[in-house]
Amino acid sequence: MPDQSTTYVLIALTVITAATPLVFAAMGELVTEKSGVLNLGVEGMMLAGAVSSFLCVYVTGSAVLSLFVGMAAGMVLALLFGFLTLTLQASQVATGLALTIFGTGLSALVGQSLIGVAYEGLP
Repeated sequence: MPDQSTTYVLIALTVITAATPLVFAAMGELVTEKSGVLNLGVEGMMLAGAVSSFLCVYVTGSAVLSLFVGMAAGMVLALLFGFLTLTLQASQVATGLALTIFGTGLSALVGQSLIGVAYEGLP
């Protein structure tokens, strides 16, 4: 049975590991908000990129290719957000929330068959 201090260290490491991607997304959103854009679809873009990247590494086995596929998936959703808000003059709030819901649903649909599949990690 681990002592209490070891438990606290494990909890702190788990929180740091889980929060790191969210910190990166928050920093990116901070930069975009300084320019006057409110993009609430960041979470959906991250989820779509993550599931497409994992699917790519599962199918091809190439970690480098999967990084580019994940970036491309996020860029496609960002391009969709830009087209809807800039060209079609859609509301940034509604479009961002729709992209979050779409990204969450898409990642759940695609990732459902990948539950329990493991990857050994980057070399």
